[in-house]
Amino acid sequence: MLQTVRNAWHIPELRKKILFTCFILVIYRFGSAIWVPFIDVEGLRIAFEANFADTVFGMYDMMSGGAFSSATIFALSIQPYINASIIMNLLTVGVPALERMVKEGGEEGKKKIASITRLVTVGLGILMGFAYYTTLSRQFNLISPDNWFTATVIVASFTAGTAFIMWLGEQVTEFGIGNGISIILFASIVSRGPSMVSAGYTGIVSGAIQWWQLIVILLLAVVVVAFVVYITQAERRIPIQYAKRVVGRKMYGGQSTHLPLKVNMSGVLPIIFAQTFASFPATIAAFFTPPAEGTFLAGLLNAIKYGSMIYVAAYFLLIIGFSYFYTAIQFNPIEIANNLKQNGGFIPGFRPGKPTSDFIAKVLNKITLFGALFLGIIAIMPIAMSMMINISGLAWGGTSVLIVVGVALETVKQLESQMMMRHYKGFLE
Repeated sequence: MLQTVRNAWHIPELRKKILFTCFILVIYRFGSAIWVPFIDVEGLRIAFEANFADTVFGMYDMMSGGAFSSATIFALSIQPYINASIIMNLLTVGVPALERMVKEGGEEGKKKIASITRLVTVGLGILMGFAYYTTLSRQFNLISPDNWFTATVIVASFTAGTAFIMWLGEQVTEFGIGNGISIILFASIVSRGPSMVSAGYTGIVSGAIQWWQLIVILLLAVVVVAFVVYITQAERRIPIQYAKRVVGRKMYGGQSTHLPLKVNMSGVLPIIFAQTFASFPATIAAFFTPPAEGTFLAGLLNAIKYGSMIYVAAYFLLIIGFSYFYTAIQFNPIEIANNLKQNGGFIPGFRPGKPTSDFIAKVLNKITLFGALFLGIIAIMPIAMSMMINISGLAWGGTSVLIVVGVALETVKQLESQMMMRHYKGFLE
């Protein structure tokens, strides 16, 4: 990876793209440090650590690089854009008009979908900004003065920050290296590294953490990263053979290729969905006064709270369920089988049509199960570690590793492909 970056740096055009991407990330980090007016930031930090660290808001804070718990103008980060993209992906499957726009519209259809996604992002930014303002105002009384003008400024600041981040991401995609939104998310997660190191050092000094426990965490992190890299790049290759056909005086087909099926086809999205649903009870309970000890409601909340056996089991099962759900949306075996049949392709040993689609579906179910179990193990392992060692933010480590590794691998692949294009260009010239 480092060698690829070093080689890319020696190419003037790629060097400009890398510098442009770094410049955008510097702007993003500056914006993450600008506070929204009228909010008691110190009071918010205390309230967040006491009430929301292990809820879905903890995940938002991780994905915003700490901007969410500091109420900066980039507090919502790219979460509205991610939610809008997920909504549009689901709608393109369920709404025939949008599905036709994607399949038959070509490049123009993709541009229309992107425009709709931007509008949905702004709408979600307004809703999430208002919800955040309402929480700070009515639940914790952290806003002063609390009037309509203050509410307008705060919600508008959050929404404008989201729209600006979306624009920054598009600039990186067009003029920089990699997918802009993914690069910004990568920078947000990596920016939490110094605070994690500081928390570990403070824990060792105070005696809350033993030095050998920290070494175990670091070694485990190295093993997890290596495992994630291996599984992320793993794929099941189904052999494909194309029949020979004569068109005029030329013969086409006859070559052998393969259909690659990634083991972790759904990426990190099942974990994000599962975290949202599993943390939903704790998130709702955080808005109300804690029930008295010994009551039924207190016992129920303790049974389903973060780190409990019920929570871990539900979290694990939700990850498996969402893995199958998202894979089914992304990959249609019947459509693949029909495309192979139309182009004269077939899988050796299986007839075209339904037998081919059934075989692809069978293979897909097996590798999806393996990928889902992989995601579940990666997600649960940090939770178990955080129960044994009290380090804030460790619970979201599995999600962070998956995102960081995935974005890093994808960006390096793009760098390699662009360098390869330039080599071919030089050869042809």
